[in-house]
Amino acid sequence: MTTLWFERALLPEGWAENVRITLGSGRISAVEIDAAAQPGDERHAIALPGLANLHCHGFQRGMAGLSEFRGAPDDDFWSWREIMYRFLDRLTPDDIAAINSLAFVEMMESGFTRVAEFHYLHNDADGRRYADPAEMAGAVVAAADESGIGLTLLPVFYAHGDFGGAPPAPGQRRFLSDIDGFAALVDTSRAKLPADAAFGIAPHSLRAVTAEELTAILPLAGDGPVHIHAAEQTREVEASLAWSGQRPVEWLLNNADVDARWCLVHATHLTDAECDRLAASGAVAGLCPVTEANLGDGIFPATRYLAVGGLIGIGTDSNILIDAADELRALEYSQRLRDRRRAMLGSEAVPSIGERLFREALAGGARATRAGTGIAVGQPADLFTLATDDPVLAGADTRTILDRWVFAARSNAIDCVWRAGRKWVEAGRHVARDAIADRYRRAVTALLA
Repeated sequence: MTTLWFERALLPEGWAENVRITLGSGRISAVEIDAAAQPGDERHAIALPGLANLHCHGFQRGMAGLSEFRGAPDDDFWSWREIMYRFLDRLTPDDIAAINSLAFVEMMESGFTRVAEFHYLHNDADGRRYADPAEMAGAVVAAADESGIGLTLLPVFYAHGDFGGAPPAPGQRRFLSDIDGFAALVDTSRAKLPADAAFGIAPHSLRAVTAEELTAILPLAGDGPVHIHAAEQTREVEASLAWSGQRPVEWLLNNADVDARWCLVHATHLTDAECDRLAASGAVAGLCPVTEANLGDGIFPATRYLAVGGLIGIGTDSNILIDAADELRALEYSQRLRDRRRAMLGSEAVPSIGERLFREALAGGARATRAGTGIAVGQPADLFTLATDDPVLAGADTRTILDRWVFAARSNAIDCVWRAGRKWVEAGRHVARDAIADRYRRAVTALLA
């Protein structure tokens, strides 16, 4: 048993002072409010519940910065994708473990305590299945175990190169499955998971799966989540219209029984009608504002979506930069730049932009990853503290703590992180950072030689 005492903590019902929390068997077993610290308690100033990163391609951390040069005058997602295909050509399971481990460490150091790995790199370099179909999934599980982060594993079904069942491109050979092969992949991947992991499936996109295949694979999710890329780029929307006469999100809402099990990743380009219907469905919009800005994808209509009760979460997607506060800040700033106004995503109930965004991401991330969350009895003991010796937090009260963290603090504002009751980050550094970073450096140096 571990007991922590905090001057202030964000609980599900709001901020509380003098909060004493007991951790046991990976969960929170007691929460006392207005409690005096006791001898032996570990004392901190500010506690926040850990966030879920609801969309990640961990291996892409290894190529961060490799596409930031001018190529064709119309560089966009599609030209970036060709660079990504070239990078992954040589990746081995050991490379996946090394790169994902550092990505997961960086997530934990920024306040993420769980990650949904949208895992689509299944095959060997020739496009053939490994003898163990879940060889690559096992590398992701090993990285999560080494870093300590909670894992929601989402094996990806990918069979085609474009809408209507078009043949895949050569660069996609490491992703491909048929229905029977995917079922075997799901079974072998699920068997590798630790007890506190969650599991779902991810039909990659309507570009990569036909309507018939989508129907066939959905039962493989069981009661787990279903994640899918949708409407990330305008070219995708145009291709969907040419294929079906419907936009991607419109097609899913009309044909796929989208509900609270679903996470539509990006959903960037929505009509007002799609926005309202998606919000009403109970699905989570999985937003990755840093990646979406990096790739020039567009701006999600967050003001409208939240106003009509939509649920959002945040992800790091391509992992060009890994920081939870950066994702929240980029989301708010995108709305300001579009509408040329300030303080866009506050609400009457929660006027603090930082707190509103944090609470929305907390709730949406928990639903999309099928993980409990919040500093409450029975929930996973996943939480982090802010370093109040950071000058940016000087004099902060509960009205401004999260605004200062999201909008003004540097990445070292997080002090400690606990996951499943174990402290994995102390004084801003992951306990295994040095060894994991060394292995990452060796792997990426060899890949880029």
